[in-house]
Amino acid sequence: MARARIKRDLRAWFEARNFVEVECGALAVSPGNEAHLTAFATEMVDPDGIGRPLYLHTSPEFAAKKLLAAGEERIFDFARVFRNRDRSPLHAPEFTMLEWYRARAPYQDVIADSLELVRLAANATGASGFSFQGRDCDPHAEPQRLTLAEALHYHAGIDLMATLSKAGEGDRNALAERTRRAGLPVAGDDTWSDIFSKVLVALVEPRLGLERPAVLYEYPRCEAALARATPHDPRVAERFELYVCGVELANGFGELTDAAEQRRRFEIEEDERERVYGARYPIDEDFLAALAQVPEASGVALGFDRLVMLATGSRCLDDVLWTPAP
Repeated sequence: MARARIKRDLRAWFEARNFVEVECGALAVSPGNEAHLTAFATEMVDPDGIGRPLYLHTSPEFAAKKLLAAGEERIFDFARVFRNRDRSPLHAPEFTMLEWYRARAPYQDVIADSLELVRLAANATGASGFSFQGRDCDPHAEPQRLTLAEALHYHAGIDLMATLSKAGEGDRNALAERTRRAGLPVAGDDTWSDIFSKVLVALVEPRLGLERPAVLYEYPRCEAALARATPHDPRVAERFELYVCGVELANGFGELTDAAEQRRRFEIEEDERERVYGARYPIDEDFLAALAQVPEASGVALGFDRLVMLATGSRCLDDVLWTPAP
């Protein structure tokens, strides 16, 4: 019942601000091109028995941006999304992603949206505070705002910017050396991205969103495949994540609309997928073609089930899903 109240209040919030609720289809030519997201593959068979490979999307992002290209200005979707290899107290193979986009708006606007939705969820359940695995947070408190460089400096003693080239590409050996000094092991075949993820998960994320929400922003460009570079520093991108009780709730971007740059980043991601998993996903050519028509925009993906879990004081995602995956 609390889940329903939260969804009702969030939907009303969007509608009061002239957002249109859309329903992006789950079947996709490409499920998404982030290297470490694994999709569910399927096949669409035509009446003549000829099959065509398709995937269940890992996010409605590609479809939603095609709607922006078609002229929509403000849209939101309580999308059912699917991610294989994901099962934990904070991960489910099928879950609800609340995703929304604002055309002609800076990403600071969608950061403000995200914080407001957290407060709305708390109000819907009457929660004065959130708690998860011994970590507490006041959803109404003024948020902490940290760049990635500041977060790694404060929590890991690592100079992130010293490991990035002028184009935002990572220097693997420079980060490996600093990570070992911070007390974390580094394997010989770890890439810059692998090492960055280890530091973030082990030393930074558990310390975010304690007592007050935390906004982590300005990710390295090599960790923001769908975000545009910041105007003041080409090494970092307009990507942010919102944390509450050490839990990542939302991931948003100032959207990249340069099709050639987007293709280059997708190919880098698929090269990494092939290296690690021995597989590649196709690139959605219609999506790349549509980018030329997408206005400057910002968007966010928020884990709706995680928000409900925190607002209801639940132990894990399965406690707030009507029918958890088998």
